[in-house]
Amino acid sequence: MTDILIEAQRVFEKEIAAIEKTKDHMGEVFLDFLDAIMSCDGKLILTGMGKAGHIARKIAATFSSLGTPSFYIHPAESLHGDLGMVTDKDVVIAISHSGESAEVVQMIPVIRRIGAKLLSITGNAQSTLARHSDMTEVLPEFEEACYLGLAPTSTTTAALVYGDALAVTVSRMKGFKREDFGLYHPAGALGRKLITTVSDIMISGEDKPQVNSDVYLKEAIIELSRKKAGIVAVMQGGRLEGIITEGNLRRALEQELDVYAMKVNEIMTCNPVCISEERLAVDAMKLLHEKNISSLIVLDSQGDYTGVVTLQMVINAL
Repeated sequence: MTDILIEAQRVFEKEIAAIEKTKDHMGEVFLDFLDAIMSCDGKLILTGMGKAGHIARKIAATFSSLGTPSFYIHPAESLHGDLGMVTDKDVVIAISHSGESAEVVQMIPVIRRIGAKLLSITGNAQSTLARHSDMTEVLPEFEEACYLGLAPTSTTTAALVYGDALAVTVSRMKGFKREDFGLYHPAGALGRKLITTVSDIMISGEDKPQVNSDVYLKEAIIELSRKKAGIVAVMQGGRLEGIITEGNLRRALEQELDVYAMKVNEIMTCNPVCISEERLAVDAMKLLHEKNISSLIVLDSQGDYTGVVTLQMVINAL
């Protein structure tokens, strides 16, 4: 078992070494790649054959999710019509460690005739791909992690990280924001966190709990029980004056006050913690935890009371 773990750790060490070497190698060509992608008026297209193709597909997906329209073309399929998706406004990034993958090499003259810009990531500066590209990143030499030294391992990992570095850097240069990321990932848990707003989940309209400031506390107790939000807004002339919570009632009872003889403005909490209806639900979660409370009053852009959001609502939504 120890020998097996040592072999597995050796793979990590080889691939980490490849990443480190690639990182130290980065320079002017990486910056030229960034300029080409940033100035692209069309699409970003990734291609590669075999294992390099899997890496190219993943890099294209990363670019797209971070705000740069991108897709993968399979080299073999490209030679049977898919090159029709390429235009003279596009940038093509081809990945081939040898630079001599037959299908990738056959794409080159067509890409040149179309007029798209061709960038390549390879390990062979003298290869056909490198010699016929507008820009070429020649990765440094390193050993494959495969014990036979044959299966693409270190080389594909280095290309993947290089592509991720391009995608993330371009995204940052474009000013891509968390909200933009959420827009492109609406189905996932992360996407929900980044697009779900307080207004999407709050109690609003006639369902929102409220009483006037001059009524007896009994009215607030009934409203607390009926609306089940753990909080009641206290209003005067259409404006928020304060809140009544279960905590207010508990403290009044502990002081042996006659809660049925009191009016809500005698024990309400003034200046309650509020949140804008435009804020993200995840922001409401953070505020609820920071203040150690279970409910928040929600205000619109004019500062008017529009609803209530509770901790349980946020948990259910996210």
